[in-house]
Amino acid sequence: MSIGRDVIGKLAEGTLDVLVVGGGIVGSGVARDAAMRGLRTGIIDQYDFAFGTSSRSSRLLHGGLRYLAQGRVGLVHEASVEKVIIHKIAPHLAAPLPFIFPTRRGTEWKRWKLSIGVKIYDLLCHGRNLGKSTSMGKEATLRMLPGLNAENLTGAVRYYDGLTNDARLVLDTLRSAAANGAMCANYVAMISSKREADGLWACVLEDRVTGRQVSVRTKVVVNATGAWADKFPASKVKLRLTKGVHLVIERTRLAVPDAVVMAEGSRILFAIPWGDRVILGTTDTDYDGPTERPGVDQKDVDYILKVTNDTFPSAKLGQGDVISAWSGLRPLIADPNGKPSDISRAHQILMPEAGWIDVAGGKLTTYRLMAEQTVDMAVKHGGMKEKKCETATTPLLPDEDGPKYSSITPPLVTMEAVGHFVKNEWCFHLDDLMIRRTSWRYYHRDHLKIARDVAREMGRLLGWSEKELADEMARYQGALSYPAEEGKVSRQVAMAV
Repeated sequence: MSIGRDVIGKLAEGTLDVLVVGGGIVGSGVARDAAMRGLRTGIIDQYDFAFGTSSRSSRLLHGGLRYLAQGRVGLVHEASVEKVIIHKIAPHLAAPLPFIFPTRRGTEWKRWKLSIGVKIYDLLCHGRNLGKSTSMGKEATLRMLPGLNAENLTGAVRYYDGLTNDARLVLDTLRSAAANGAMCANYVAMISSKREADGLWACVLEDRVTGRQVSVRTKVVVNATGAWADKFPASKVKLRLTKGVHLVIERTRLAVPDAVVMAEGSRILFAIPWGDRVILGTTDTDYDGPTERPGVDQKDVDYILKVTNDTFPSAKLGQGDVISAWSGLRPLIADPNGKPSDISRAHQILMPEAGWIDVAGGKLTTYRLMAEQTVDMAVKHGGMKEKKCETATTPLLPDEDGPKYSSITPPLVTMEAVGHFVKNEWCFHLDDLMIRRTSWRYYHRDHLKIARDVAREMGRLLGWSEKELADEMARYQGALSYPAEEGKVSRQVAMAV
């Protein structure tokens, strides 16, 4: 596995079968599948791997019970099967997670309807869901959730989906891709692309770390750039971006035993146990601002806290309870009609120009299937040797490579872990490690102290000067997404450096 900046030079040697542009969950899945089929594969991202949506999701592997209520049975079936597959190939990143969905009189969420729905939900996994769904009466529901608002409560249903670590799933998929021969390079942008007379694509790539440019020739370009998918001249993707905000609080402040569905009209939010923390979210609103940093608005924080306090009145959560927050964009296939929460999470794979494949839409849970279908198209177009896709049955990583530093909850804060990420996981900046490799930024209140110690160790390993160390701390500060912290962060960063 090659981790250094020399990868960009190797991409320019010879001709690639597949060049994947976009190192999120879908792009990493395409790179893994293509490499496992013996194709000469490269994958690049202009930012860090998992920089965009793939490190800013709800961290759920789910069929989508809400989509079942909307009648999208095919979409739910597809995702339900895939979540079970991910649980099998990456058990360290796919834990069964029970959800409790309280039902109330006077709302559209009727217990009898949901009781039928969750049984269908189980069947759509071919009867092999991650756990068996059940129904509960009012008293049983309140015993499980003693702080729950009892007004108009009729009971609940309990069903199973999965909890993952989105960025870790990307990185371990890339580690698998690299182990099978894929050349992986983050902080490398595609400056231009042109289809030549011989049918190959000539792409100019630029290393954003060193400034080096190379020309790469490839049979197929896969545009898997998510929220950036409509930015290329050859792309025919039409997106509708929606924003989702999540908050993290101490689990002692909301001691839920399982994930809880918090309904607000037709919208549903979640309280998701995450180790000693709880993730609250998400919002779902149209977005037309900067793609790189969607940001967390105060109204988003207020909305999530209000829904949570309405569901659990005794919690009395306030802004001071929020440890951290993140905001991500959903790159949905454009549909000018309907509310954001009604837009389908179906995916789209098209070849608008010979050798250029746009893959867009979809969701985290279906990434492996999207990759399989994309590589099938690439193989057919390129006249490459047919080889069966084996990503559904091959473990993501050998057992000895998986759980030590890769799990759903963050690893322990140790300098040994820092060394692993720098040496083995394409980690070049402080925010790469604090946010995407470990989630330490989101999990710990004292993340700035941790960041200072981590920066010193990274500086030792990567040879940073004192100025570079200060620049990395400032860069990390710029990556923080919760506005209410900015003044405090600025003072603490200055002290840390």
